[in-house]
Amino acid sequence: MRGFSLLEVMVALAIMASVILTVLGAVNYHLTIITNERDSTALTLLARAKMSELMQLTAIPEKSEGTLAPAHPELSWQADISATDLTVLKKLVVRVWRTGDKREVALERYLTQ
Repeated sequence: MRGFSLLEVMVALAIMASVILTVLGAVNYHLTIITNERDSTALTLLARAKMSELMQLTAIPEKSEGTLAPAHPELSWQADISATDLTVLKKLVVRVWRTGDKREVALERYLTQ
């Protein structure tokens, strides 16, 4: 009865190690993508909520900013209204960003006067 030689076992372990490292790298890469997408989705939803809140006002100020505390003290927001090429339209831009890593989402909406 003949078994595996030491060389065959070492080659098999080297192949297994390379496969495992490749799989772990791919899993880590995809977890990073999922985390980034989750953060982008959360920032987008908060920006949409802030835009809806601003749209409820009778007169939206030209510039406004603040934080989303107490629920999200790490997030800040800014809203700007600017003129467009068409005199009847104004552009509202709402930005929400995390102060720690500078991730930002900006939403635009065009308003009639």
